[in-house]
Amino acid sequence: MDTIADHLLARTGDPRPGLVAGADTWTWAEVVDSSRARAAWLARHRAPGPFHLAVLLDNVPEFAFWLGATALAGAVTVGANPTHRGPDLARDLAHTRCQLLVTDRGHLPLVDGLDLGPALGVVSTTNPRVLLVDDPDQHAPLDDPGLVDPPFDAVGEDALGYLIFTSGTSGAPKACRCTQGRLARIGAAVAQIYAITADDVCYVAMPLFHSNALMAGWSPTLVAGATLALPSGGRFSASGFLSDVRRHGVTYFNYVGKPLSYILATPEGPDDADNTLTRVFGNEGAEDDLARFAARFDCTVVDSYGSTEGGATVQRTPDTPHGALGRAPADTLVVDPGTGEECALAHFDADGRLTNPEQSIGELVSKSGGAGFEGYWDNNDAERARLRNGWYWTGDLAYRDESGFFYFAGRSDDWLRVDGENFAAAPVARILERHPDVVLAVVYAVPDPVSGDQVMAALQWRPGSVFDPDAFASFLTAQADLGTKWVPRFVRVSEALPTTATSKVLTRTLRAERWRCPDPVWWSPDRTPGAGYRRLDPADVDALERTVAGHPGVSTS
Repeated sequence: MDTIADHLLARTGDPRPGLVAGADTWTWAEVVDSSRARAAWLARHRAPGPFHLAVLLDNVPEFAFWLGATALAGAVTVGANPTHRGPDLARDLAHTRCQLLVTDRGHLPLVDGLDLGPALGVVSTTNPRVLLVDDPDQHAPLDDPGLVDPPFDAVGEDALGYLIFTSGTSGAPKACRCTQGRLARIGAAVAQIYAITADDVCYVAMPLFHSNALMAGWSPTLVAGATLALPSGGRFSASGFLSDVRRHGVTYFNYVGKPLSYILATPEGPDDADNTLTRVFGNEGAEDDLARFAARFDCTVVDSYGSTEGGATVQRTPDTPHGALGRAPADTLVVDPGTGEECALAHFDADGRLTNPEQSIGELVSKSGGAGFEGYWDNNDAERARLRNGWYWTGDLAYRDESGFFYFAGRSDDWLRVDGENFAAAPVARILERHPDVVLAVVYAVPDPVSGDQVMAALQWRPGSVFDPDAFASFLTAQADLGTKWVPRFVRVSEALPTTATSKVLTRTLRAERWRCPDPVWWSPDRTPGAGYRRLDPADVDALERTVAGHPGVSTS
């Protein structure tokens, strides 16, 4: 079986549980029949041009049925991101030339009245190319038993099946192409590595429009014939996580970004380890959270590096040192993007501080990764940026030590230059996340009034805790590996930082808001560890805006 359609059809007539959500259960046979009926609807409504279906839904059963429907019909699922609004969301769907939209009344206001391109037009309740799944009149044809077994042409493994938008945390999102064959192969690999079988219950709480949900959750569940469990209410909830695990007997959970941090921030119970969860797999989890989560919930947590594009991977091994991503294939390098030369190996002092960041930090590159990258939809410039000289350039900064372990250093635009010293943001954020009340930290550049950058940190503070600026300054003093140039000049403290739907922090939003933001900001006139912080007031903000008005590339509008 080489395609998602093949794996779905293999579940035909299967009486085992295929999908659970809340108090409802569907057998695999029912999932297949529901997907077939929707595939027939797609075939009847197909228009000339790319056969692209936009799905704007939470993680509800209908989303799973439409994933199956597009696979059977040879259509392409375009997952619409509900955190994008107005022109951004319209751009996503017009750019990908969607000709049909599946949504519900709850999401309709996000697109109502928007022009989503010539194939789909202006969204309204009377647009025949828009289907509201919770409208009884529109939903009725999907339950017609006469539509369960329509004839479909065989779908090849090279058929485009999914356009998956990158997260867009630091720039405009791009629509990554993914064929049915590639997703089926990824699903099979994940199912094999994590020993997922038909007896497992896989909890997919990450948004189904995102690559992590499709590649680490939905597709391995389908390939193994396991049970897909969706979150109560259709969205990830840190407070509802453990109750969902217990209700459905969840054995496997996938994540991306900071969900582990959010779950760990919930009140701890004496019986948290009393659950069915055995395996957790994801990427971009905070280093210290992996062991804490495994201990608290009595499970194995594996975190690795990967991307929607699939051009490079780094796998954690048992001997991976603290703070490292792991090891990668031999043709994975850290390269100076300016010269194309491999960077020097990283060196550390007795306190574990990186001593040669300017020489060792570069872009993570795979010499063979281009073979697995299937390109972006209608974006040749972005493809050329990824594939240069036959190599795949990830856009991520990294460094590698003498033992071959790779360390993440941020995105390619996460460099800071303070007083002539260049350094990456990620190592600074990792130090700040040692503070017991910091749920997560993001470090980014704000303009210096003379030249270069100043360091700003946005901290998501643990609920119920109060930020003490003097205690925080003392904490910084105690961090032996915090370079003097790395000390945050500005500290933004928030109950919830702006994030994508997959809980990745929107650094570009933080960088744009700087100190003119809805959260309290403290600043230090002296960057040295131990220097005091005081609260920024409106007069300070106005003065700062005036001083940086002439900074190259800075707009204060």
